[in-house]
Amino acid sequence: MVTMQSRERDIGQRPKGAVDRRAWGIVLFLFLFFTLNFADKAAVGLASKPIRDDLGLTAGQYGLLSSAFFWLFAIGAVTLSAVLRKISYTWGAALLMVTWIVSMAPLTIPTSFGVLIACRIALGFFEGPAHALCQSIVADRFAPDKRATAGAVVNAGSSVGPLIAAPTLTWVILTWSWHAAFAVLVVTGVLWLIGWLWYSDRLPFRKPEPKTGDGTKVDDPNADIVVPFHRLLMLRSFWGLVLLSFAGYLISSLKVSWLPAYMNEGLGYSASTVGTLVTIPYVVAVVFLLSAGMLSGRLLRAGRSSRVARGYLTGAFLLFGGVSMIIFSQLEPGPVQLVFVVCAFAVNSVAFSVAFAGASDFLPAHQRVAFFGCIIAAYSVAGIVAPYALGLIVERAATAAAGYSTGFMFVGAVVCVLGIVGGVMLNPEKARTQLERMTAEYASREAR
Repeated sequence: MVTMQSRERDIGQRPKGAVDRRAWGIVLFLFLFFTLNFADKAAVGLASKPIRDDLGLTAGQYGLLSSAFFWLFAIGAVTLSAVLRKISYTWGAALLMVTWIVSMAPLTIPTSFGVLIACRIALGFFEGPAHALCQSIVADRFAPDKRATAGAVVNAGSSVGPLIAAPTLTWVILTWSWHAAFAVLVVTGVLWLIGWLWYSDRLPFRKPEPKTGDGTKVDDPNADIVVPFHRLLMLRSFWGLVLLSFAGYLISSLKVSWLPAYMNEGLGYSASTVGTLVTIPYVVAVVFLLSAGMLSGRLLRAGRSSRVARGYLTGAFLLFGGVSMIIFSQLEPGPVQLVFVVCAFAVNSVAFSVAFAGASDFLPAHQRVAFFGCIIAAYSVAGIVAPYALGLIVERAATAAAGYSTGFMFVGAVVCVLGIVGGVMLNPEKARTQLERMTAEYASREAR
């Protein structure tokens, strides 16, 4: 019978290349995890007309349904991230997938508006900690110079998810019904769960200490940092991450909620043309994301500071996106304007991979998930505020085109400011020095 100890020895004695391949296999599973995460976000939007027709919903009720996903998203990010700190990553990801499946299962059959909105609230709550968990797994399995690249691959699912979901689920909805679309998501989730449990390490419910082949513990470079969790939230780098990710989520939420309508109502493209054009920013986002991750790792290997490789780099991408948004809001529709539209809506995910990798440079491993959860709780507010605010601006403008122009110009300026300030505030080296000093102070107090 193979014991846990012997299994850990076998894993630790694998050739280095085998270990690396296994780690990248985990990244592939997390990429699919994130892809499904964003596919189910898009499901209600893709099925908006049949849902409204089937349930007899007014525009106001549908708007309520669209926002319901985010009502408990922040609470789930904080509370569940704290819970997930206590269990292994294998079971953490598995439990999240089980809750997603359970949240979507009632929608696979005819149901009521009340059940539909309750399921969306529950799904938002359980998806809250997903990003924090994924980034923490990446941070534990990769060296600092590879974390940004691995994190970028995982986050690419945020762009690939809608790309796959749009044609696939739309065809399912038109061929069968909107209930069938959720059935496809449920079946996909079950298949991912089976594959994940088969591939990932079979760890006990509580996290074991990672060990090498000779039984010694793997060194956590930040393991010597021992400070109360609330002190982490007072670091300038924490608030720098909040500002960077908030700026990224401003772009993300508007891309999902308003970009198709803007291209149709504001720029005058036909619905069929919009269906093609709206996918381009998602494709380019994958290129930006992977490029930023590799560039961040290269800067670290070249001897650049983490502040440059994480904070300044993320801020530069967001500044580029914000400036692009300001420019396209002032141009007439055409190929040149479309280039700036694509650039503006393709930089958002950099804030959720490169910048988060910077946090892993100074955080002790056991506090990463909860720390990331607090950041996600903060930036999720952008998902509630930005779409509603832009809608008010468009509604009160003389024309829809003028409203979009004003709204996106304002959002672009906000993204620029947040990118610059957040990029300057994120300083992993300084944060680690502060945490080491606080650790020494706490140790001296206890010694008295």
